[in-house]
Amino acid sequence: MEERAACSDVDRRRAFAEHVVPEVEVLLRVALSLTAQPADAEDLVQDTLLRAYRAVHRFDGRHPRAWLLTIMRNAEANRHRRRRPQLLDDPDADLDRFAVPLAAGRAATPEELVVGETFDDVVESAVAALPVTYRQALLLVDVGGLAYAEAARVLGVPEGTVMSRLHRARKRIRDRLAGAGLAPGRGAT
Repeated sequence: MEERAACSDVDRRRAFAEHVVPEVEVLLRVALSLTAQPADAEDLVQDTLLRAYRAVHRFDGRHPRAWLLTIMRNAEANRHRRRRPQLLDDPDADLDRFAVPLAAGRAATPEELVVGETFDDVVESAVAALPVTYRQALLLVDVGGLAYAEAARVLGVPEGTVMSRLHRARKRIRDRLAGAGLAPGRGAT
């Protein structure tokens, strides 16, 4: 009986090293996109690796990245269920503090807008204010560099849904930037 357990453990370690270890970097990148906090991302990757190790003996060896990203998506969903929802104050009330400081009547240069701290703050605030589904799609594709199809597998939705969520997320960010005077308004060119 002990020999069977030892052999199974050796097989499990071999399968883990072959299928899981090469994907750790991708897992960390996706986890950072999903959580936005390095410590949370590391916890999510660790949870994913632990679940993968426990189940690797049942894995058929095909599409390890998709298998691992599904495990990660489920682990993240479980983590969200356990967490208490974060109650936010009205995020739109803070837009006044994002006004671009300019010398008397001088317009900001494009460089000042893009490089300035105010721009970063508004973008960060706009991303944080997005619904979770929009934010996840945006972070996976625009920040994490995943293709639409990969992001769709991670999120467990059709590729068209990812594209739709991205469109809506980007529009909300553009609107937020325009509201803060950091981008042209809707009718401007």
